[in-house]
Amino acid sequence: MSVSSTSIASIMLPEFDREMACTRKILEKVPADKLEWKANESLHTLGWNANHVAEIVGWTQFIIDEDVFNLAPVDGPAYETPSLSDPAKIIEAFDQNVSLARAALERTSDETMGEMWTMKAGEQTLMTITKGECLRTWVFNHTVHHRGILSVYLRMLGVADATAYG
Repeated sequence: MSVSSTSIASIMLPEFDREMACTRKILEKVPADKLEWKANESLHTLGWNANHVAEIVGWTQFIIDEDVFNLAPVDGPAYETPSLSDPAKIIEAFDQNVSLARAALERTSDETMGEMWTMKAGEQTLMTITKGECLRTWVFNHTVHHRGILSVYLRMLGVADATAYG
């Protein structure tokens, strides 16, 4: 099913395309020899942030298709951010996630955007919001947030043209 030109998804897609293009430009700047670099001992590494940026857009499909995500299920392993150690592989994962996310958005109805989505940790409910709000907050905005962190890290490392809005 293709979304109408006035659907929530059709309004989100141009922003999605712009943000993912800017995000890819930042990921392209990540140097292989600096993945373990940290701005401070209490912060995540450059590599962790690059992997996280690449994975966030991959959440789109399961937010749309599932009603509950349990990041620490009682009967299984906790969710973990990927830990790819090659910037080319990180970009490859990002590109694949963008493609799947865009296809998922293209097929999503306004009715689905209004459905409730819940994040849990074990038996504890962390949040329940609409799928549309979740996509805006935890895919779009969260990507921009971590892209900004990557941009700052890269500028601290002296990487040229490392701006968050490519």
